[in-house]
Amino acid sequence: IPGRSARAVGLRADIDALPMDDAGTHAWKSRTRGRSHACGHDGHTTVLLGAAAVLKRLASQDALPNPVTLIFQPAEEGGNGGERMVADGCLDGSRLGTPVAALFALHGWPSLPVGKVASRPGPMLAAADAFRIRVHGVGGHAAWPHLARDPVLGAAAIVQALQALVAREVDPQQAAVVTVGSVHAGEAFNVIPAHAEMLGTIRTFRETVRQHLRTRLQACAEHTAAALGLRAEVAFLPSTPATVNHAGAFEHFERVARSTLGPDAVTDFGPPVMGAEDFAFYGAHVPACFLALGLDQPQRPCPPLHDPAFDFNDAALETGVAVMVALAQSNVDAIR
Repeated sequence: IPGRSARAVGLRADIDALPMDDAGTHAWKSRTRGRSHACGHDGHTTVLLGAAAVLKRLASQDALPNPVTLIFQPAEEGGNGGERMVADGCLDGSRLGTPVAALFALHGWPSLPVGKVASRPGPMLAAADAFRIRVHGVGGHAAWPHLARDPVLGAAAIVQALQALVAREVDPQQAAVVTVGSVHAGEAFNVIPAHAEMLGTIRTFRETVRQHLRTRLQACAEHTAAALGLRAEVAFLPSTPATVNHAGAFEHFERVARSTLGPDAVTDFGPPVMGAEDFAFYGAHVPACFLALGLDQPQRPCPPLHDPAFDFNDAALETGVAVMVALAQSNVDAIR
């Protein structure tokens, strides 16, 4: 969308769904089995489309100080689509519009009341490192375990050992999480399988803590397995760095949002949370600010994100469009 400056305001919405069933009862629930907008990306997309309609009219009146780049991003849910969008030139003007001076995105937030927005300077969301651990043993009959090397026992020992990494190797004043979310081994009750596999995640805010846990998780899994006569193979899957809001972009958002929505509509986000977002990749290249959009109403409590019953509250759309349009109308050239 054209504007008077040589650099653009970027507005981003994620558009992908989650690989899970939609448990909602509304008429607009997902029609595709195993696919659901349980993180509200359909709402984010609707907000950006609504903002685009308003901004198009403003552009025809020469009312935009900066051009506006609208980024509809796929593959946020584990695919690092933001990283690929940056690599494809969505920020530098080589493929789309003019170079982006500052970027903003919002996310529906179930614990925040409708009509409110919130953010914070610095770390807001955690880095997410996904890992896979394959434990290799020797299969056999369940009645003769001494003739086998049981990877199920090894997987159980590794899950327990990993909990010591945060409890005993991370400064208690630094936040970190190690979670194993999937364990699979074998198909029969009377067979010791030859292999077991686990999937999990590490969540951190500081890069030093992140790298320490990655290194120690691999060593912990390998040595725990070796102590039981097994072999562990550790692989790290595509990962997302922490989402860290640029101080200048955050201050700009707060100033614009208070002016547009009223001072009572802008609230404190509170401490960082362990959720993750590939919006982090954009912030490595341009000043960026990620904000929360309230979804909760007393008469319509909002289920948590990634809950099968989650449904984006349409009552939040007006606030979302208003703040995105206001950010697009603001002059971001002074953000430093």
